[in-house]
Order: sequence, then structure tokens, then C-alpha cells
Amino acid sequence: MRHTYTLYGWHLSYFTGKALCYLRYKQVDHALDAVNLFTLTRTIKRKTGAAVMPVLKTPSGEWIQDTSEIIDYIESLHHDNPVTPNTPVQEFASMLLEAWGDEWWVPIAMHTRWNYPENFPLFEHDAGKALLPWAPRFLQKKAAQRPAKMLRSMLPFVGIVPEQYSTMDEWTVEMLDALNRHFEQFPFLLGARPSLGDFGLVGTMYGHLGRDPWPKRELIEPRTHLHAWLERMKNPAVYANKNLLDNDQIPKTLKPVFKSIFEEFIPMVAQIGELATQYAQQHGLNQRLPRRIGEVTTTMGGKPFRRGALPYMIWMMQRALDCYEHMASSDQNEVRNWLKQHHAEHILHLNLPRVERRALTVAVTALPRNHMEKAA
Repeated sequence: MRHTYTLYGWHLSYFTGKALCYLRYKQVDHALDAVNLFTLTRTIKRKTGAAVMPVLKTPSGEWIQDTSEIIDYIESLHHDNPVTPNTPVQEFASMLLEAWGDEWWVPIAMHTRWNYPENFPLFEHDAGKALLPWAPRFLQKKAAQRPAKMLRSMLPFVGIVPEQYSTMDEWTVEMLDALNRHFEQFPFLLGARPSLGDFGLVGTMYGHLGRDPWPKRELIEPRTHLHAWLERMKNPAVYANKNLLDNDQIPKTLKPVFKSIFEEFIPMVAQIGELATQYAQQHGLNQRLPRRIGEVTTTMGGKPFRRGALPYMIWMMQRALDCYEHMASSDQNEVRNWLKQHHAEHILHLNLPRVERRALTVAVTALPRNHMEKAA
């Protein structure tokens, strides 16, 4: 009897693409089930605490909601084709790349979908058919309007406001060009096979930029090397026996990517950490934080960029820092030396509160060290 994992999600979903490409790479028996209205709003919400996708149902009946936890779970049981590099710098770098792909690209994906009307019919068709698979077309169309309205309402929430459109457009072109130059030389981010960072990045490319008509035509297909990487990520298992770069190397072609991580993404997370700390001081530890706890301003391509402060990002950054903390001292030294090359060693000492994931947000379980010292 086959033991099959079921991934509940949609092809048009940001994180479903990440999880689906990962499961294909791991070559575990799985099926993609286009989640319907009842499963999404009743079953998944009851099992995970949120009406969200994707969700993985395991052969033993467990329901796992977050894609990073889905990957952790599968990696713990299926040891072939690991996605986490076994050398310290590549391992730490891949954790940063996953967090950046998961969190930083969300405004770009939503902007390129919802601000270009030619994308709407595809969303309407796919979402309606999934939500009400046996209903007539006019009811499917009506059903799709509810998630569309909800997602459009979130645009300002993540910084998608008219005065920032040009900032996002310019950054997107520059970053996609940089990625295209990288993939001209390397099949994947860290070598000849995908690693964790590739699966973080593919989320925005699979369901949004590489599938919605406008960004697919205008942004992805003209960049042939980036487009080829995306096609490889759709069938990544054939590259499982290839190697990452020797000697724990990080390609120099990724310098623009890590510049964005160190100068744009991480400063934003640091500000969110301060807001989460203030919230915990006011409301106490172990309280579930709102999904948005204010607003922060970082930079995007050298220009100010304002967006909602989502405390979930602290948890993603915490994963990378925990990875570093659990390394042997010699491996930590290698990571520090690499960060020094980017003038980014300070990220190892971010003043973040300790958090625990709670469905789509987090709860602060411990204040940052300097705040605890002040309280003492």
C-alpha cells in the first residue's frame, strides 16, 4: 500500500509552488489536491488554526501548515536528496535566501498580479473552479470574487500603494536582471542542484511572476536564463544527484541578492523585532501577536519603502540564527568570515525577541537579552 502525502493548495498560490516543487524534488509519493471551499474554511482551519494554503496532510494523519515546517518534517523522514547544504556558509546562506524569498518578495508578487487586469481572468478561473468544482461557471466566478477582494484589500498592508509602484518596478527589473545573469552561469543558486534558497525563491516565481500573464510575458520570459531556472525548478528531481559548489563557495554573482538581504530585508526584520518587543512588554509574554503590528520603513533599491510590520518574519530570521547557534565553533567562524566580506557580521547579534509560531503569526516567548537585562 502506498503512503501518499496530500498537499492542499492551488497552482496560483505563492507558497503552494514552493511546497510542490520541493515535494517533486524529494521524490516522495504525493498528490496535489486543489483545495475547495469546505476544506479551506472548515477542515484546514480546524486542523491548523487558520484558513490557509498550502497544508500538507501526512500518511499518518498529521496536518502541517507552514512550508518551512513542511520541509523540516519531510527532511527528518526522507534523507535522500537533502535540500540543506552540509557546509556551514552554504547552509546559513540558504536559510537567509529562504527567508528572503518567502517574505521580501511578497509585495512584488502581489503588485505584479493585482495591478495588471489581464491577470484577473486566470485567477478567477482557477480559484473559482477549485473552490466550487461541481458548480456552474457563474457560481464559480462569484466564489472567486471573495478571495480576490480579500487579497486586493491587503495590498496597502504590504506596501503596495501608488507612490511606491515605481520603486517596486525598478527594484524588480534590477533584481530579475541580476538573477538572470547568475543563472546564465549556474543552474541553481548554489550550484548544479537546488538547495533551500531555491525553494524559497520559487514561491514568487512559480505561482505569480512565472504564471500570471503580464509578469510571465514582460518579466520572466525575456530573461531566458531565469526562465530556464524556473522550468528546472518545476521538475527538479533530475538534478538531485548533482553537486553544490565545492569548498563551501557562495557565487559572486549573488552579491546583489545578499546586498538586498543585508541592507533591505534584515533591517526591516530588526525594526519588526523592536515592535514585537514593545508589544510583549505591554501585553505580556506568550500572547499571540496580531498579524500586523504597525508599519516599518526600509529601503528598496536605495529608495525608502514602507510596509506593514509582520512579526512572522522574526520567526523566519530566528530559524537562520538558530542554524548558526547550533554550529560547531569552527563552522561559526567560517560563517562570520563570510559575513565580514559583506560587512554584515552584525546580523548575528540582532536584538530580536524569541518567538514561537502560532498559525499565521507568532507569540513572543522571551524578550531580547538587553531588554531582560534592563528589566532585571
